Amino acid sequence: MFLDVRKLCVAYGAIDALKSVSLHINEGEIVALLGANGAGKSSVLDAISRITTAKSGKIIFNGTDITNEKPENIVRKGIAHCPEGRKIFFDLTVLENLQLGAYTINDQYAIEANLEKIFTYFPVLKSRRSQRGGTLSGGEQQMLAVGRALMSSPKLLLLDEPSLGLAPKLIDHIFDIIREINHKEKVTVFLIEQNANEALLHADRAYVLENGRISINSDNAEELLKDPHIIKAYLGG
Repeated sequence: MFLDVRKLCVAYGAIDALKSVSLHINEGEIVALLGANGAGKSSVLDAISRITTAKSGKIIFNGTDITNEKPENIVRKGIAHCPEGRKIFFDLTVLENLQLGAYTINDQYAIEANLEKIFTYFPVLKSRRSQRGGTLSGGEQQMLAVGRALMSSPKLLLLDEPSLGLAPKLIDHIFDIIREINHKEKVTVFLIEQNANEALLHADRAYVLENGRISINSDNAEELLKDPHIIKAYLGG
């Protein structure tokens, strides 16, 4: 398995956010993690990228135990995290934000090649390259956040709520780009989304997290679109 999360537990003080969560992702997949606000979805990604320390359990990536690895080494091993809320640097230009995403790469030619790829996926960023990040629209900031994550040439891309706050047309565009990145760049994607309909349309497989535990593990994301529990809980049915 490409990513293997085993009985992961995360706690914030006396509050258990994740309770023995186990999941796996195969190389080349797009896997979605669904769940309501407060279910613990972001804690899963934060533990993988080592923003949060696991209380117990193991995280195996590409055959290596990364449970207690330093966060900067997680990036070097090929995992990039695009966090909820974008977290771009408002006072830096678009270009400077993107360059920061490549801080683990020492090859200037590789950095330039990655920049050109990002500008191909998101042409608006090229035209805004000298503009400060804080002056971009919400959709452009999301594109910048995804682009910054891709600058490290990741093998695994962690996306936390990429459609949050975006207009429907932009949501479709972002998901089209995610699928293209997965196919063209061979980047495996682990996706957290509250927009369950959009996530399930684009994912290969999906998990559902409820109250810090995996409640559903589906081998076919599209089948969940017909699941009565999913329709009632996440699709407004």
